Amino acid sequence: MKTFKALESTKTDQGNTLSIIEKSIDDLPEGELLIKVKFSSLNYKDALSASGAPGVTRNYPHTPGIDAVGIVEETKDQNFKEGDSVIVTGYDLGMNTSGGFGEYIRVPSSWAVNLPSGLSERDSMSLGTAGLTAGLSIQALDDYNSNQGFDNSNSIVTGSTGGVGSIAVMLLSKLGSSVTAVTGKETQKGLLESLGATEIISREELSEISRTPIGKTIWNFGVDVVSGNILTLLLASLKPGGAVACSGLVGGPSFESSIFPFILRGNALLGIDSVEIPLQKKLQVWENFASDWQLDLSDLVKEVTLEELEKEISTILEGGQVGRVLVNLN
Repeated sequence: MKTFKALESTKTDQGNTLSIIEKSIDDLPEGELLIKVKFSSLNYKDALSASGAPGVTRNYPHTPGIDAVGIVEETKDQNFKEGDSVIVTGYDLGMNTSGGFGEYIRVPSSWAVNLPSGLSERDSMSLGTAGLTAGLSIQALDDYNSNQGFDNSNSIVTGSTGGVGSIAVMLLSKLGSSVTAVTGKETQKGLLESLGATEIISREELSEISRTPIGKTIWNFGVDVVSGNILTLLLASLKPGGAVACSGLVGGPSFESSIFPFILRGNALLGIDSVEIPLQKKLQVWENFASDWQLDLSDLVKEVTLEELEKEISTILEGGQVGRVLVNLN
C-alpha cells in the first residue's frame, strides 16, 4: 500500500491541532487524476481550514491546501496523460477534498489545467490562488474598460502587502498604471516600492483624502481585498467610468455606499470569484502570466517545507503575512 506525507488538521476539544502524518493513496477521494504534488501555496482560506474556523471545512481530520501543481501519475481522462504537469486551484480542493498540503491529491479532471509553456511549476504556485485572483481582478477591470489597457491610469490597491494585493501592485505597475498601495504595515514601504508602487499610504491617510458619500476624483481603477470602510472610501474616490474589483473581506463582509458613485460617475463594483469560475477563464489568466504578464516573484516569495508550514499558518491568521508562502513538497 503506497503512502505519502501530508499535513493533517484534527479537531479536538481544545481546538484544532496540526501534525505531519503518513496517509495512504487509498484514503484519497475518487477522481480521474492522481497527481504527485510538487508545490502548493499558503492562502488565508487554507489557514481558516487548518484552524477549524466555522463554515470552511465540514469534516476532520483533513488535509488543507487549495492550490497544487504537480505531475499526473494516473489518469482516467484521455485529455490528460501520465507525466503531464497540471495546476489545480479552487473548486473543492483543500476545503472538503484532501488538498495540496499532501504529497498526493486525487481530483476530478474538470478541476485541472495543463501548466502553460513558459510558466514554471515553482512560479505557478508562487502565484497560486492569490495570483489567480489578482489576475482575474485586472482582467475584469480591463474588460470593463473595453480592453483599452492601463497606460497613464491611476490605480489603488488595498491589502497591498498580502498575496492578492502584492501581485496586483506588480501587475498594474507592469501594465503602465501609477499605483497607490494602501497598507497597515509601515515597515513594508521599501517592499511596496520595489514591487512598483508609486505612492504608499496608510488606511488613516486614505480616510483623510477620500470623502463619503462622494469625494474628489482620484483613481481610475481599484483592487480591493479588504471591503468594509476601505471599499466605501474607494468607491467615493473613483474617476468617472472607474471601477473597483473586489475579492476579499478582511475588513468585514459588508460595506456602506451611497448611490452617487454609480449614478453620478458611472462607476462599477466588480465581484471577483476565483473558485467556481469556468476552467477556461482560469487557464487564460495562467497563460497571461506565462507570457505578457510574466513577473519576477523572487522578492515576494518565502519557500517552506511541510514541516515549517504550521508557523506560517499562525502568522497569516495573526495578519502578519507579507507576500507569498510557497510550499515545496519535492
